[in-house]
Amino acid sequence: MLAAVTAAGCSADGRALPPRTDSPTPPGDSAVVVAAAPVIEKPMPVAIDAIGTAEPFSVVAVHSQITGELTSVNFKDGDEVTKGQELFTLDRRPLDAALQQAQANLDRDLAQLANAKAQLQRYQDLADRGIATREQLDTSRTTLAALDATTVADRASVENARVQLTYATISAPISGRVGKLLVSVGNLVRANDTTPLVVINQVAPIYAVFGVPEAQLPDLKRYMARSALRVEAGPPTSSEPPSVGRLAFVDNSVDQTTGTIAVRATFPNDDRRLWPGQFVNVTVTLDRDPSAIVIPSTAIQDSQQGKIVFVVKPDKTVEQRIVHIRRTANAETVVADGVKAGEMVVTDGQLRLVPGTRVTIRSASPSGKAS
Repeated sequence: MLAAVTAAGCSADGRALPPRTDSPTPPGDSAVVVAAAPVIEKPMPVAIDAIGTAEPFSVVAVHSQITGELTSVNFKDGDEVTKGQELFTLDRRPLDAALQQAQANLDRDLAQLANAKAQLQRYQDLADRGIATREQLDTSRTTLAALDATTVADRASVENARVQLTYATISAPISGRVGKLLVSVGNLVRANDTTPLVVINQVAPIYAVFGVPEAQLPDLKRYMARSALRVEAGPPTSSEPPSVGRLAFVDNSVDQTTGTIAVRATFPNDDRRLWPGQFVNVTVTLDRDPSAIVIPSTAIQDSQQGKIVFVVKPDKTVEQRIVHIRRTANAETVVADGVKAGEMVVTDGQLRLVPGTRVTIRSASPSGKAS
C-alpha cells in the first residue's frame, strides 16, 4: 500500500512531492525561433548573368625579320611597354656593309650613266655632220638606256639595304605588357623563326568573352537595338566593385553543342583589375524594373510543388506559399507572384516549419541574415 501512495505522488512520510519539471513540452506549445526579412518593392536591374574569361585586346608575337646576333634587350620580363619603344637590337655591322656596297654600286653606275649621256651627245653631233654611222648612234642610245635601268635597280637595292638596317632595331608594335623573354643576348635569331622573341598582350582595353543562352538571345538583341548595353565584370573572389564596360560583339551563330552564343564586352581596364585568362563573373544590364518584388534568395526552398517560401502572418504563425521566380541578382531574388511588399518571409530555420507553426523572429533585416 505504501508503494501505491508513493507512486501517486507522495513521499514515504505522507508529504506531497513537488511537480516534475523535466517532462517534455507538448508539441505546439512553444514557438520555433527563425530569422525573417521583409518583402520589398524596389527598382531592380533586368540582367543576364554569366561566367566568362578575360582576353587581351590584341596579342602580338614579336619575331625578327632578319637573321643576326642579338646584341641587347631593353626591357625586363613583365614590363609595360608603349608602342614604338625599342625592345631589341641586333648586330648592325653586316647590314651597314650591305648598305655601303649598294650605295657604291649606285654611285658607280651613276658615273657610267653620265658618261653614256655625254657619249650619246657626241655621237648625235657626229651623226648630224655625217661622220658617225647610224649603228654607232643606236649602240650609244642602247648603252644609255641600259645604264639608266641599272641605276634604277641600284636605287632599289640601296632602299632595301636601308630597310634591312631598320630591322636591326625591333620596336614594340603595340602598347601592352610583355611576357617572358624567350631569347638571351648573344643568341643568333633567324628571320621569321617559329619561336617568337617575346609576346605582348594589350591589357588596356581588355575583352571579357562569355556565353549567353540562346533562349535569352531575343531579349539581348532587342535591348542592344535600343542603346549600348552596360556590362560589369569582376573576379569571383574579389570584394571590390566590378569593372564597367560595354557590350561590343555578338557572334553570328549559336554553338549547338552548348546552346549558347559567344558575346564579347570591352573594358577600359586602366586599373589592370582584369587579367588575360582570368575567369570573371559577368552581368549584362538590359533594363531596369522600377517596381520589382524582391526577397532574399535564402528564403526560397524547393518542394514537390515548386519553389516555396514561408510567410509569417500577423498572428506569428507561418503560411507556405508557392512563388514564381523571375530572376536572381546576387543575394536577392525577384518574384513574379506569391508574396507582396510588406510581408515577412522566413530566411533561416525553414526545416523545422510546417504550415501553422508558431514562430519567434530573432532578426528582421533586408538581407535576411540572422543576428
